[in-house]
Amino acid sequence: MPNPSGTDSAGRFGRLGWLVLSLLVLVIDQVSKVHFEGSLEMFQQIVVIPDYFSWTLAYNTGAAFSFLADGGGWQRWLFALIAIVVSAVLVVWLKRLGRDDTWLAVALALVLGGALGNLYDRIALGHVIDFILVHWQNRWYFPAFNFADSAITVGAIMLALDMFKSKKTGETVHD
Repeated sequence: MPNPSGTDSAGRFGRLGWLVLSLLVLVIDQVSKVHFEGSLEMFQQIVVIPDYFSWTLAYNTGAAFSFLADGGGWQRWLFALIAIVVSAVLVVWLKRLGRDDTWLAVALALVLGGALGNLYDRIALGHVIDFILVHWQNRWYFPAFNFADSAITVGAIMLALDMFKSKKTGETVHD
């Protein structure tokens, strides 16, 4: 039955049920980081797919692509503050979503889980643990990343697709 206000509300708690996905991302991220930190020496590589994919251990004190990694320590708290603010915004956004906003809820939950995974590392360790290395032969190396980064990237792509679809057709890319 339609809501009298004209919005398709998911109830008092919006789509906060998707926080379970955020928690799952956080747990997988932290378990994988503990595993690789315990299994590898710094910058050791275990080739998974020759010339393309390896496991490695690297610490990132900066943001994406090691941005500001040599900042002297202040960047740890700046990036932590940004992650806290973004996480709060994402939770409020999830709460305000309607019943038909599943695509958007999944995207936000992925970004939130990834942000919390890296936030934990940044606050508790002073750096983010990365362990996935994509490369082409020995000529090109993408900066190492982790499961949280992957969740953030997938969520951000989903958000972009939702915005693109919304602007082009006036409808969102939901279920």
